Amino acid sequence: MSSIQKSQIEAALGTVMEPDLGRDLMTLGMVQDIVVDETGNVSFSVVLTTPACPMKEKIKNSCIEAIKAAVPGVGSIDVNMTSKVTSSCSHGGHDGHGTHGAHGGHGGSQKIELENVKNIIAVASGKGGVGKSTVSVNLAVSLAASGAKVGLIDADLYGPSIPTLFGLQSVKPEVKNNKIMPIEKFGVKLMSIGFLVDPETALIWRGPMASSAIRQLISDVDWQELDYLIFDLPPGTGDIQLTLVQALPLTGAVIVTTPQDVALADVSKALTMFRKVDVSILGVVENMSWYELPDGSKDYIFGKGGGEKFAKINALPFLGSIPISSSIREGGDTGTPSIIANPDAPTSVAASKVAGEIARQVSIHNAACANG
Repeated sequence: MSSIQKSQIEAALGTVMEPDLGRDLMTLGMVQDIVVDETGNVSFSVVLTTPACPMKEKIKNSCIEAIKAAVPGVGSIDVNMTSKVTSSCSHGGHDGHGTHGAHGGHGGSQKIELENVKNIIAVASGKGGVGKSTVSVNLAVSLAASGAKVGLIDADLYGPSIPTLFGLQSVKPEVKNNKIMPIEKFGVKLMSIGFLVDPETALIWRGPMASSAIRQLISDVDWQELDYLIFDLPPGTGDIQLTLVQALPLTGAVIVTTPQDVALADVSKALTMFRKVDVSILGVVENMSWYELPDGSKDYIFGKGGGEKFAKINALPFLGSIPISSSIREGGDTGTPSIIANPDAPTSVAASKVAGEIARQVSIHNAACANG
């Protein structure tokens, strides 16, 4: 019969800190179902704030080491790492973003409530051509692969690319109970104006029509329960972006740039817009950071380190660099994102890391929000 007490395990785990949240696992309520059997074997669950947590192994190992150090004679230690995604406190009624009715004046100040969506993330850029849609797609697919419930809205009404990037150009969504059913692929629920209009048709809409259409893409779709709803925004800082920040309680925005100065100058405008309307910036992703040559060396086609420098100057988290590669282009052409088609490629590995960092920043944001 083991003399080890459950309280000894709790005390040991009370010394293990959650690296991002700065408090111990017991205080945070992240430890559940502690069981000590007759022979001194221990099992318990650690509930992380996202299945995509990049610190998962570090936390698990810290738990095992803490118990071994504090509890003599302990047997095997079985740690079940699970997760429950936290909700943004800007969600539903508690949002600190106001209604911003003064911006734009298109009647877009009325809030849309998505009660079953825990976190809403906007992926934005100051200019076109930086690979923002590719980053959005790989983020969504990576989070879904980690076990999260994910939705992706293509908010670029004039140049929707999500149908092509997922190989769904000829697919039309069903309507059930007066709600549009999102198309699902690779575990991600998708919606795009490209599913609803002929791809050959040019949309010639003024601001109010575009704002109305984007609101419908959000509120007329049956999203059901989602941990993350990602918006792939059009480039720039126009009506669609303003409608989105007026209509929804965003958890935060991710800004995508390439390393060169001309892209960074436009990124500053996007940053200014989000700050003006009190949307948190989760961080900066640098895309097309380098091209890997056959000998393994890196060719910094668009310059080096501009995104990281921009993040540092503006006191923003730097979420990582993604290299440029033919596998990204091939994924876009075939409708299978590179993160699925070629998961071991350097681009895919980098994109997965970026997705983990974004999920991590959402958890940090939500914890600070809840405590603030």
